[in-house]
Amino acid sequence: MKKLLIFVYGVVSYLIFFACFLYLIGFLSNWLVPKSIDSGEPGSITGPILPALLVNLGLMALFGLQHSIMARPGFKAWWTRIVPKAAERSTYVLLSSLLLILLYWQWRPFPTELWQVDHWLGQAIFWVLMGVGVSLILISSFLINHFELFGLQQVYLHLRSAKPAPIHFGTPLLYRLVRHPLHLGTTIVLWATPTMTVGHLLFAVVMTIYIVIGIHYEERDLVRHFGDTYREYQRKTPMLAPGLRRRAEQRNPQPAVAGD
Repeated sequence: MKKLLIFVYGVVSYLIFFACFLYLIGFLSNWLVPKSIDSGEPGSITGPILPALLVNLGLMALFGLQHSIMARPGFKAWWTRIVPKAAERSTYVLLSSLLLILLYWQWRPFPTELWQVDHWLGQAIFWVLMGVGVSLILISSFLINHFELFGLQQVYLHLRSAKPAPIHFGTPLLYRLVRHPLHLGTTIVLWATPTMTVGHLLFAVVMTIYIVIGIHYEERDLVRHFGDTYREYQRKTPMLAPGLRRRAEQRNPQPAVAGD
C-alpha cells in the first residue's frame, strides 16, 4: 500500500507540473488563461510601483532558490532522510509547481508596452519561435529521460521493487549542438513575444539570469560526477548558443604544440 501511495503521489505531482507548464505558455503569451503576465487586478496596475516590483522579485527569488537548493546533491542526501528516496524527485517537482502557481496568482503586472509588432508576419515569426522553444523543452527532456527528470520513473520502479539502471553520460542529438538545449528552449519561450511589456521584460531578464546561474551550479555537480568526461564535453560544446564555440575557435585558433 505504501508503494502504491508513493506511485499515486508521483503521478499527481507530474500532472500538476504539466498543467503548470501549459499554463506558463498561456501566461507568457496572454492566451486562454484567466490571469496572464500582463493582466490582473486593476489596483496592481495603478498602485505603487515599488511594492509591486518587490512582490514580483520575491516570487521569482522564491522559485529560483527552491529550484536550485533542492537540486543540489547535498540537500538531496539530507532530504531523503525525511521523505522516501523514491518520492524525492516528485516532491521537488510538486514544490516547484506550487511556487509557480503562487507566482501566477500573485504576479503584479506592469503592462506598459516596450515594443509591439502589429504586422501579421512579424507576429507569426514570434509565435513560431515560441513553438520552437516549447518543442526544444519537450524534445530535450525526452532525450535525457523525461520520466526520470520529473519523478515518474522513480515511483514506478519503486512500485515494482526494481532498481534504477546506472547513470551513463551521453550526448543524444540536440546535446551534441549545445550542452543545455532544454534551458535554451526555456530562454526562447521567455523572450518570444510580439508584445513586450515592462512586466514581461522583468520576468524574462530575471529568469534568464537565474538560468545562467543555475547552469553554473548544475555543471559543477556534473563535473563532480563525471569528471574529465564532462570537462571535455564543456570544452567542445557551447552552453546555449549552437556553433558559438566553433566560431570562437575559428577566430582564435589554438597554437600548435610540438609533437602534434
